Amino acid sequence: QVQLQESGPGLVKPSQTLSLTCTVSGDSLTTNYYYWSWIRQSPGKGLEWIGSIAYSGTTYYNPSLASRTIISRDTSKNQITLQVNSVTPEDTAKYYCARSIKWPPEFASWGQGTQVTVSS
Repeated sequence: QVQLQESGPGLVKPSQTLSLTCTVSGDSLTTNYYYWSWIRQSPGKGLEWIGSIAYSGTTYYNPSLASRTIISRDTSKNQITLQVNSVTPEDTAKYYCARSIKWPPEFASWGQGTQVTVSS
């Protein structure tokens, strides 16, 4: 059974870069037709898809965040990473990684999430 575990700093200062890692166990990032995604939920708001990286390495981004976001992977470590540049307090959220076995994505497997606060 796949397990996803997010990790990273819980506090980031405004204008800095938010960097998170999702470690995957029980599955491979290169399994055909699987997609690995980052999603966030801000206080009082719904879930927001940030972007995904496919089994092939192709990346897809939410247009509203694409200019500030990079999703990458390290297949040797079975990890995906998220970078969000030039963060503001509006980027404060709980960040999740999730797996979808189809596209458009339907997130059937989730990590527990990690809280990130943007504050000076």
